Amino acid sequence: MFNGAIVALVTPFRNGAIDGKALGELIDRCISDGVSGFVPCGSTGESATLSHDEHKEAVDLTVKAVKGRAKVIAGTGSNNTLEAIELTRHAKDAGADGALLISPYYNKPTQPGIFRHYETIANAVDLPIIVYNIPGRTASNILPETIARMAEIDNIVGVKEASGNLQQIAEVARLCGPDFDLISGDDALTLPILAVGGCGAISASANVIPREMVELCRAWDVGESKRALEIHQKLLPLWSVLFLETNPIPIKAALHLQGRISDEVRMPLTKMTAPNLEKLQLAMKDHGLLYVK
Repeated sequence: MFNGAIVALVTPFRNGAIDGKALGELIDRCISDGVSGFVPCGSTGESATLSHDEHKEAVDLTVKAVKGRAKVIAGTGSNNTLEAIELTRHAKDAGADGALLISPYYNKPTQPGIFRHYETIANAVDLPIIVYNIPGRTASNILPETIARMAEIDNIVGVKEASGNLQQIAEVARLCGPDFDLISGDDALTLPILAVGGCGAISASANVIPREMVELCRAWDVGESKRALEIHQKLLPLWSVLFLETNPIPIKAALHLQGRISDEVRMPLTKMTAPNLEKLQLAMKDHGLLYVK
């Protein structure tokens, strides 16, 4: 249902408010480069510091800007199950094609608790749901057996995997089968995840390099594994600097260097430190990415 290069959208800010104009221009540029979808209000979109009204505004703006030209998978996760249901209902009403829900953070639920969280949301809202497993942000790992149970629920259609454990990710592919979307949530592991059964990536770096992420996914999809490896190896140094600091700090800095958005981030995040910004500038120069829109 969802595949290829999907952009984990930043939320551009200007003077503390969402910059809808910059968001729309970013979406247009990514669509022209061939991306298959967008995820507003995920980790890259600084969802943790968006008010509920801002969250809904960002989803509404994205759906309006995309105009059906690509899929919109709204980030609607929360560690409060009822809040996640509310956000997911809004995503459906706004016209999103699906919802991405992070596993409950801070609460540290058991595997049965994680399953019930997703099951309850899926039963409450008839919208395709992608599970998001990122233990580094949630302090809990969704085991392959739990994901396999979720895959039996009709509208839970895939998982965004950012556990970093390729053996676990391969086991998810084995247990859930090819009809369940296995999506990379770690840009530098996109190719390895495709190789063990993945179908695409929800990518933060695709804000900056949409065409390259599209080419990587397409090369693998059409059987050009050597070409996919070449792209992967070329991008490794850039990925290293794009994640030198907490996402989306470097991504926003890179887009700012290109003249696309402000580098404004919400506290407690702060702008990229000077030494790392210099490394980012050098890497972008090496990749021909320093230009004004």
